[in-house]
Amino acid sequence: MAKSKLLRSGAITASATFMSRILGMLRDIAIASLLGASLSADVYFFANRIPNFFRRLFAEGAFSQAFVPVMSKTKEEGDKEKLKVLLNKTAGTLGAIVLMVTIIGMLASPVLTAFFGWGWYQAYLDNTKDAIKFTQASYLLKITFPYLFFITLTALTSAILNVYGKFLIPAITPCVLNVVLIVTCYFVAPYFNDPNVVLAYGMVVGGVLQLILQIPFILRLKLFIIPKFDWNHEGVKKIRKLMLPAIVGISASQINLIVNTALASFLATGAISYLYYSDRLLEFPIGIFAVAISTVILPSLSKIDISKDHDKYVNTLDWGVRLVLFLGIPSMCGMIALKEPILRTIFMRGAFTADHVALSSASLLASVSGLCAIMLVRVIVQGFAAIEDTKTPVRCSVVAIFANIIFNLILVWPLDYIGLALSTALAAYVNISLLLYFLHKRKIYNLSKATILFTLKALIAGTAMAVSLKYIAPGFDKWVEMTTLEAVLHLTLYVGVGGFIYILVCALLGIKLKTLRM
Repeated sequence: MAKSKLLRSGAITASATFMSRILGMLRDIAIASLLGASLSADVYFFANRIPNFFRRLFAEGAFSQAFVPVMSKTKEEGDKEKLKVLLNKTAGTLGAIVLMVTIIGMLASPVLTAFFGWGWYQAYLDNTKDAIKFTQASYLLKITFPYLFFITLTALTSAILNVYGKFLIPAITPCVLNVVLIVTCYFVAPYFNDPNVVLAYGMVVGGVLQLILQIPFILRLKLFIIPKFDWNHEGVKKIRKLMLPAIVGISASQINLIVNTALASFLATGAISYLYYSDRLLEFPIGIFAVAISTVILPSLSKIDISKDHDKYVNTLDWGVRLVLFLGIPSMCGMIALKEPILRTIFMRGAFTADHVALSSASLLASVSGLCAIMLVRVIVQGFAAIEDTKTPVRCSVVAIFANIIFNLILVWPLDYIGLALSTALAAYVNISLLLYFLHKRKIYNLSKATILFTLKALIAGTAMAVSLKYIAPGFDKWVEMTTLEAVLHLTLYVGVGGFIYILVCALLGIKLKTLRM
């Protein structure tokens, strides 16, 4: 019964997130058409990535994992006044800290640009042609940083709604930002000399509107939040204690992306854009499947007293692992087989050329090899968060970050930007291996033989799907010659065929869909 409810919640969240990701893809299509893989695109993606990196630290990453268990337990106690005080003090303390970080970020944008874009800063010091990248990135970062403040408060309201079982509104909230940026790309930015500057302002407007969307639904819960700063409040101290180490833990993949961005600033123009476009395609299955499953599983795991009902904890976490692999494996295999057609169909128009497709597909192939590991990390980390252990994921993430840096230094020179993408994938496997090891060592959770066999069957089915698609799909030259409508129809057909092959082989191997509902 509980798992059926989890599945329904996951389906609602995944459906809403799917709509958001579709709009996100339309947003990226609009940006690609407007900026391509140019200098302006590199600078905009840089100015977009830094606030989003801090967002993961302060918002839906470390904060959500620390806040949800504390609020869930307070809510279960039934003391409404105590819950109200917790929300007021959390909102006030978090808001004040993030506001201060936002102001510092705006004032210190040149310093941050120099730190995260070493190559551009060096070009600025040497007064070479790439010096403009540093000056423009500093300017755009000053514009985009306020987005951090509004999206962090949005993450707080989203977490509250999730604890109350209201998953739909938080899941569709990102649609607002996507719509704002799409409108900006097509109807505002083309009329200005620096369209990337207009997009930067659009990002902030989208952040404000996201927060405004959620406020009425918080009020419907009769939660009238009055922010009050209190660093030493019992609940805030508990959240702080859980959150501070988790800042590193939950953000390992984002830190890896930042390291990649810094190293990419030494490479030719377009490197950051190629990495961005391939990363955006990975975010599609991660956002729809991994985020949805991890979102609905955390409140349920948090309510389980592991000392009294260990089996329920294991079964719930195991359900998340199987489901995320069942959905992640065909996503990974499908992207490997159809990487050029996907990029051509989605992005090739306007300033985004066939050469950009070919160059982006190389980084996509490297990135997508780590997709399942990244998705698994999202779910497994919730197993630690539910028992209020954020230190172990930190240790694992720190090792993964250092592994990523080592992989970068080894692979970037022979493989260029492709080496940066591959390093992130390899670091994700290091991270998930360590997380599973520590769960096993503490006798909390083990991958059962049934789950391992399930994974092997899914991999066989995914491989059969990928090989079949590679065999029947036309070559890249044919895809380039197609019109956009023809490419969409062909890609839809092959995705459908691939899905059918995957489900068929899974069925032949004995994987029953109903076992994912039970």
